Amino acid sequence: MTSDDHVLWQLFRAGDKQALGVLAERYYRALKHYGLKFMVDGAVVEDCIQELFLQLWQNRLQINETESVRHYLLKGLRHHILQHLRSQKRVQYDELDWDTSVVADVDSETLLIRQETLVNLTKTIQDQLALLPAREREALYLRFYEDLSIPEIAEVMNVNRQSVSNFLQKALSKLRNQWLVHAFLTICIFFQKNLL
Repeated sequence: MTSDDHVLWQLFRAGDKQALGVLAERYYRALKHYGLKFMVDGAVVEDCIQELFLQLWQNRLQINETESVRHYLLKGLRHHILQHLRSQKRVQYDELDWDTSVVADVDSETLLIRQETLVNLTKTIQDQLALLPAREREALYLRFYEDLSIPEIAEVMNVNRQSVSNFLQKALSKLRNQWLVHAFLTICIFFQKNLL
């Protein structure tokens, strides 16, 4: 957690509404992106984010210090989304769907690149991610997109650390095996086109 986050968190816990507002503004985009990965409507995600910050404000006196505000907020949002899904009786926990789309808004340069190879590569990655179980996809997202540690992921996903390690290891192994096959085929096609 940045020292700025640490100061804002302490101020919020002491009753400073503006500090909570700054944190909400700072993490809104990351929270919304993560929430949408649960394949729920954007309005539901926004409602859950609002509920999260309202609950934080109402319970500020009982809330402890945290090592990572991002981790704390992601865990809280996940809890609110799961509560919403359970209240709708839509899914059981283990049946949660998980969006497999690759992040498209990394930076403006990436958005401008529209080469055929990039489009094909993105499609291949999406197809490979779609083959993974939802919990493995979620663990990958939290580790490599949100940059959470294994203990933080374990807490967010409400599983033990070994489970997170297993999710990541299995997912990466599957992706690595599929990727080697795809890379070989792509190289063969590339050379075939260029040599003809």
